[in-house]
Amino acid sequence: MTSPVCPKCDSTDATKSGVVNERQRFKCRACGYHYTVAKVGREVNPYYVVKALQLYIEGVSYREIERLLGVSHVSVMNWVKKYGVKAPRQLDYHPTYKILNQKELAEFFQKPENLKSAGLVVTELGDKYMMIRWERFRAG
Repeated sequence: MTSPVCPKCDSTDATKSGVVNERQRFKCRACGYHYTVAKVGREVNPYYVVKALQLYIEGVSYREIERLLGVSHVSVMNWVKKYGVKAPRQLDYHPTYKILNQKELAEFFQKPENLKSAGLVVTELGDKYMMIRWERFRAG
C-alpha cells in the first residue's frame, strides 16, 4: 500500500499515525506533518470554480455568485481564500449583470447605444450567457 501524498510537502513517504473519526491519519516522514486521507465526497466541477472566481474578480458578490451558479457562497469564499484571489477595489464603477440566451445577446449587440459608455464582458454560463457591464457612477 502506498501512502497518500502529504498536503504540505507533496511527499509520499509517510507512516500510519492512528485513526480519527474512523479515518486513517498519517505522519509525513519528510516534514512531520499529520494529516488524514481525503474525504470521498461530492467533487465540484472545476468549471464552476473558475466561473465563480471570474465573477468574484468582476465584482459580483458571494451571494449573487451562489444564486447564479448554484454553488454555496461559503465554497466561493473558500476558493477565493485557497487561490489567493484579490478583487480590485472598485470605487468609480459598478458592475451589473444579465443572463441572456443567444438570441437576446445577439439583439443586444445590434444596438449601438448598448456598446457606449461602459465596459462589457460576456462569459458562457451553461447554455446561456452572462453579460457583465460596468457603468461609471455619476457624481451629483
